Amino acid sequence: MGACLALCSLASCASCLCGSAPCLLCGCCPSSNNSTITRLVFSFFLLLGTMVSVIMILPGMETQLRKIPGFCQGGVTIPGVENQVNCDVIVGYKSVYRMCFAMTCFFFLFSVIMIRVRSSRDPRAAIQNGFWFFKFLILVGITVGAFFIPDGTFHTVWFYFGAVGSFIFILIQLILLIDFAHSWNKVWVENAENSDNKCWFAGLLTFTILYYALAITAVVLFYVYYTQPDDCTEHKVFISLNLIFCIFISILSILPKIQEAQPHSGLLQASLISLYTMYVTWSAMTNNPDRKCNPSLLSLVSNVSVTEPSGDSNPGQVQWWDAQGIVGLIIFLFCTLYASIRSSSNTQVNKLMQTEEGKGSGGEGVVGEDGILRAVDNEEDGVTYSYSFFHFHLCLASLYIMMTLTNWYQPDTSTQAMRSSMPAVWVKMSSSWLGLGLYLWTLIAPLIFPDRDFS
Repeated sequence: MGACLALCSLASCASCLCGSAPCLLCGCCPSSNNSTITRLVFSFFLLLGTMVSVIMILPGMETQLRKIPGFCQGGVTIPGVENQVNCDVIVGYKSVYRMCFAMTCFFFLFSVIMIRVRSSRDPRAAIQNGFWFFKFLILVGITVGAFFIPDGTFHTVWFYFGAVGSFIFILIQLILLIDFAHSWNKVWVENAENSDNKCWFAGLLTFTILYYALAITAVVLFYVYYTQPDDCTEHKVFISLNLIFCIFISILSILPKIQEAQPHSGLLQASLISLYTMYVTWSAMTNNPDRKCNPSLLSLVSNVSVTEPSGDSNPGQVQWWDAQGIVGLIIFLFCTLYASIRSSSNTQVNKLMQTEEGKGSGGEGVVGEDGILRAVDNEEDGVTYSYSFFHFHLCLASLYIMMTLTNWYQPDTSTQAMRSSMPAVWVKMSSSWLGLGLYLWTLIAPLIFPDRDFS
C-alpha cells in the first residue's frame, strides 16, 4: 500500500515537473496567477546559479578541494589514480564566468524562443509555464559544457560582454526602483486620504528623510575617504556631478507644474533614486585601480594607511568580498523578486518593462483532472508580461551577477590575475547618469506630451 502511495506521489511530482502549468508552488500559494509562479520559478533558477557561483568563489575553496585525494591536478594523490580535475577552472573567477555564461545562454535561448508569444493559447506558452524538470536539465547541460571551454581569450571577451550587460541591467534596476517608489508613494498616500490617518504621511516623511540623510552621509564620506587634496580629480568630478544632479531632480519633482502633471511624484522617489545613485557612484570608485583614491574597507575600519603595491607583489591577490559587492547582491535580490511579483499601474514603467497593468490575483487555484491543485491561468486572453523581455532581463541579471561577484575585475590573460580597470568605472558612472536621465524623463514627459497618458 505504501509503495502505491509513493508511486502516486511520484506521478504527481512528474506531472508538476513535466506538465504545461506550474503547480510546484500551488500548495503554498493556491490563489496565485500562472504568470507570477512562472516568473518566481525562473528567478529561483537564477538565484540557484548565483548561490553556486558564490560557493565556487569562496576564499580557500580551491585549497580544500586539493585536499580531496585523487581529485585535483596537483593535489593529494592516490596510488594508481590519476588526478583529472583542473581545480583552477571549477573554483575562483573562472568558475563564476563559466557558471554565469551558462545562465546567460539559458535565458537568452528562452528569450529568443518566446518572441511574440501573445497568450497562453500559444503552444510555446506551455514550454514557458511547465516542463521544469527538462528545463533544469538543459541548464545543467549548458553549465557542464561551459566548464570545457578552453581558457584562451574567453574570460577577456566575456568580461566586455558582462560590462555591457551589467550597464543595461543597472538601468533596469533603476527603473524597478522608480516603479517601486512610485507604487509605494501612491498606496500610502491613498491610505492616508481614505482613512484620515496621518501616520501614513509620517511614514513617508520618515523614509524620505532617512534616504536623504543616508545619501548626504555617503557624499561626505566619499569626499573624505575617496578623494585627496591634490589627487583623485575624477572622483571629485563624479561625486560633485551626481550631487548636483540629485539636488536638481529633487527640486524638480516638487515643482507645481510637475505635481499637476504627476500627482504621485514627490520627494520619496527622488530620495530613493538619489541614494541609489550614490551607491552606484561608490561602486564605481571602488573599481579605480589607483589605490590612493580607492582605499579598501578594511583599511578604513582598521585605520591602516594605503600604500602602492610593489612591482614584485602578487597581482592576483584581490579582495573578492567587499561592502559594495554585498550591497549590490542585496539590491539584485530585491529587484529580481520585485520583477517576479510586480503588478504595476504605472503606464511609463509598464511600457519600458513590457508588462501590462495588474489585474488582481484572479481567484482560487484550479484542481485539474488529475487532482492536482494548479495556478490560475490568467493569460488566456493575453500575456501579462513579455516572456521574451523577462528572459532577456534575467540574461542581463546573469551578467550583472558575474561582474558583481568578481568585483568588476578584468582578467589579465598574461598573468592569469584579476585587476581593477577604469572601463568598469566609466560603465558604472555612465549608467548612473543615464539612469538619472530616465527618472528626469518620467517627470517631464507629461509636460512635453500632454495628450498622452502617463499616469
